[in-house]
Amino acid sequence: MARELVRFKVKNILGNKKEQSPSPSSSSSSSTSTQMQPENLLLHHTHHRHLSLGCPILDAALGGGIPSNSITELVSESGCGKTQLSLQLLFTAQLPHGLNGSSLYLYSEFPFPYRRFAQLLHSFRSSHPILFANYRDPCDHIFTRDCHTAHHLLDVLLQLESRLKHPKETRLDIKLIVIDSIAALFRSDFENNGADLKKRLALFFKISAILKMYAKRFGIAVVVTNQVVDLVDDSEGVSGVRVGNLEGLWTSGRRVCPALGLSWANCVNSRLFLSRREVIEGVENGLQGDDYGGFVNRRQRRELHVVFAPHLPYLSCEYVIRKEGVFGVDR
Repeated sequence: MARELVRFKVKNILGNKKEQSPSPSSSSSSSTSTQMQPENLLLHHTHHRHLSLGCPILDAALGGGIPSNSITELVSESGCGKTQLSLQLLFTAQLPHGLNGSSLYLYSEFPFPYRRFAQLLHSFRSSHPILFANYRDPCDHIFTRDCHTAHHLLDVLLQLESRLKHPKETRLDIKLIVIDSIAALFRSDFENNGADLKKRLALFFKISAILKMYAKRFGIAVVVTNQVVDLVDDSEGVSGVRVGNLEGLWTSGRRVCPALGLSWANCVNSRLFLSRREVIEGVENGLQGDDYGGFVNRRQRRELHVVFAPHLPYLSCEYVIRKEGVFGVDR
């Protein structure tokens, strides 16, 4: 299905030309003219393209989709659809009105979901027949790579820079990087002691700095999935610190918090929380009472919440998972 990203050598590109040192007068004048002033921030407007989620309802809820030039985190427990949504983004990244590029999927949870990938591939081809009328294969623009440890992920990201610099030569015009999932890498590599926690913290910032640099420099949308852990104390947020718009994250009747703690929360630009809960529709609609002898409909209600994002207020949107993909529900 998806082609495995071939191992590539790290290329050290050294400039041969020596830069001429500017004269003091020219340097002082240029620094004065380019000095950043508070009033200039309003004039320095940058346009960010958005990656469509493949559903107009979800795109509208997120202000156009997943923004490029930043890191977006998908947090949820197992079974909420974060991996399925990540796979769906691999196809929508190829749309001409979106990022119009290739995708790199780095996965740490095995095996690769080939069956679900094939279902989404068929759905994507069916919904965009004109785009793939000339025997264009969407899989030619999706590259996958397995990562077993956090240090392995760091090595892959470092090797990727030379490929991103020359997209025409390498045929790797990557506009989306997905890491699924980040928690699985760090949980297996480090113990719960002071020395390992310090190493883990340093690796957090190294990986996030590289991802942010790639996102800004090459206009890439970075999506990272994360797991949750049960919150057993009564303190608000993570370690008593509230993170984002929600006072607490609830899923399946349990209060949870994102894995990897507060340090990792400072490494991402936006955090989206996917939750689920059982809904008894007969009770909600007022149909069930003492004289009600019918059946009630029990179903899983899934919602997407914006925990924090620099461009969005708090909001939530219901979504469903079908064979064709992940879609929002218009209420």
